[in-house]
Amino acid sequence: MINKYTCQNGVRIVLEQIPTVRSVAIGIWIGTGSRNEDPQTNGISHFLEHMFFKGTTTKTAKEIAESFDSIGGQVNAFTSKEYTCYYAKVLDTHSKFALDVLADMFFNSTFVEEELKKEKNVVLEEIKMYEDTPDDIVHDLLSRAVYGEHPLGYPILGTEDTLNTFTGDSLKEYIHERYTPENVVISIAGNISESFISEVEQYFGSYQGGNNEPTENIPEFHSNRISRKKETEQAHLCIGFNGLKVGHDDIYSLITLNNILGGSMSSRLFQEVREQRGLAYSVFSYHSAYQDSGIVTVYGGTGAKQLNVLYETIQDTLEKLKQNGITEKELTNSKEQLKGGLMLSLESTNSRMSRNGKNELLLKRHRSLDEIITEIDLVTKKSVDDMARSIFTDEFSVSLISPDGEFPANL
Repeated sequence: MINKYTCQNGVRIVLEQIPTVRSVAIGIWIGTGSRNEDPQTNGISHFLEHMFFKGTTTKTAKEIAESFDSIGGQVNAFTSKEYTCYYAKVLDTHSKFALDVLADMFFNSTFVEEELKKEKNVVLEEIKMYEDTPDDIVHDLLSRAVYGEHPLGYPILGTEDTLNTFTGDSLKEYIHERYTPENVVISIAGNISESFISEVEQYFGSYQGGNNEPTENIPEFHSNRISRKKETEQAHLCIGFNGLKVGHDDIYSLITLNNILGGSMSSRLFQEVREQRGLAYSVFSYHSAYQDSGIVTVYGGTGAKQLNVLYETIQDTLEKLKQNGITEKELTNSKEQLKGGLMLSLESTNSRMSRNGKNELLLKRHRSLDEIITEIDLVTKKSVDDMARSIFTDEFSVSLISPDGEFPANL
């Protein structure tokens, strides 16, 4: 049972009671990420997430860390293209304490110059570390190929140039503009009573923000090619197709299709590319759903000399999927995998908190487990076959990182 409450200022609170556990997960979800930035502010959402841990008017950075260590709890945060989340997981007896510290970080972070300088260097090292992982960068290159100059094509981490321009004042201005009450969801899941909602409201129910006017900036899908020459042992290849937005009516047909294509060890890509041909250690597909668009991505990493064969094998696999469709066995197995994965994930309070937070933030609705299982059961062979033909067209983007930066000859 999910209890939902909207504060007078517009902050939404969702609470799911799970009396069979001894933990509580609390997440502050803000509907802002790299897609809400511009070329000058790219990376500010992520940098702000870092700075919330660097000291408040009452606690130093070390004291924030110690406050959770001292109660055996966990605290962390992450930034995506469309939202930012600060969360903690603690024993149920420490839920009020965790809320107090998270609220202190949210409202009272100081952004002093000394901490800004140190954390800029930390994030710069994070960017360098990221540059050393070509199997990560190639996905960002694909986003740029697909979305071009649209903010969905920006890297979440930003760049060294933009990072160096951020100040305490620019962070406070961004908070005022984007961390507005109607853009915030507090999600709680675990062994907690409904009365905890009033505790949350005391912290978050009366603050005000700027005028967060929504802007219509719907991205277009582009068919592009982007490559980068880099001294790597492997060639890293991504192929991206136009997908579906969050909450689309046909989303479960696409999720089922993706699972059959490259979402598991029994998937077609894994079996054909890795098991049958030994072309790659890592090969998979996934779907990224945004508020108004989506990308289906196929990734494979192989030796540079085998890149042509890898690309050909992926395209052959997609062509067979389009021409011949899926089998009834694949359909049944995939649906059971999805239902099993869903149910297993809900055994974690963190997973439930995340699911409820994202659903409220992006969809403003919550489906029960039974409703989702019904949706999965309604997926048919025809709906998946139709989806394959509509998704895997000649309109696609490609990104590549390899020793020579040369695309496959057959592309």
